[in-house]
Amino acid sequence: MDPTSAPAAVAHDLSFVGLFLQADPIVKGVMLLLAIASVACWTVVIEKAVRLASAKRQARAFEALVRSGGSLETGSEGIASRVVKAALDAWRDQDASESRAERRERIERAMRAALTGEVKRLQSGLPLLATSGSTAPFIGLFGTVWGIMNSFSSIARSQDTSLAVVAPGIAEALFATAIGLVVAIPAVMAYNKLTNDLGRIQSAFVSSIGVLGNRLARDRSVHGRAAAAE
Repeated sequence: MDPTSAPAAVAHDLSFVGLFLQADPIVKGVMLLLAIASVACWTVVIEKAVRLASAKRQARAFEALVRSGGSLETGSEGIASRVVKAALDAWRDQDASESRAERRERIERAMRAALTGEVKRLQSGLPLLATSGSTAPFIGLFGTVWGIMNSFSSIARSQDTSLAVVAPGIAEALFATAIGLVVAIPAVMAYNKLTNDLGRIQSAFVSSIGVLGNRLARDRSVHGRAAAAE
């Protein structure tokens, strides 16, 4: 028998696919779980990026509409349309006994409630990113610890501590931690970025809501005086 054929008999495939296929069933389960989490996180990131880009445009359009003093009946869409609808519904709710400050507060409260509902819809999915970012490294570490334990058990059974025997099992175990980091790092970065963008969008709407609330409260007070004069 050719002695050079012995290493080939114990050769291990150290490619990503090979490390997965050669791993312990528990470690394989950890890797699959992390892979599914990665796909879910990237789905959320792409969907939120598209929706927040649209929300940014709506916030700019809403601000321009409010600053220009144009008609509120047209020209708004999405979040802006629902905020405007809430404002107009509150504006039409006549109450001659309330002061201008009370009227403004009521109108702004209605708009803020509508905005809060829209922000909550935009926040859906973000907890998945936060959870994946915080737990994926530990899930991967569990797979690594389990794989290393199996490697040490194999070493004990074979009574061979050579690097050729130890390295493949350790590599398979560490691969689980690597996948956990691949899931966690983008998830944390995306969560921070999307949360920051969402906060800016909300702040832009809140600023415009203050201006619009003052405008509508002033218009209501004018109508009220005109009606009293008649």
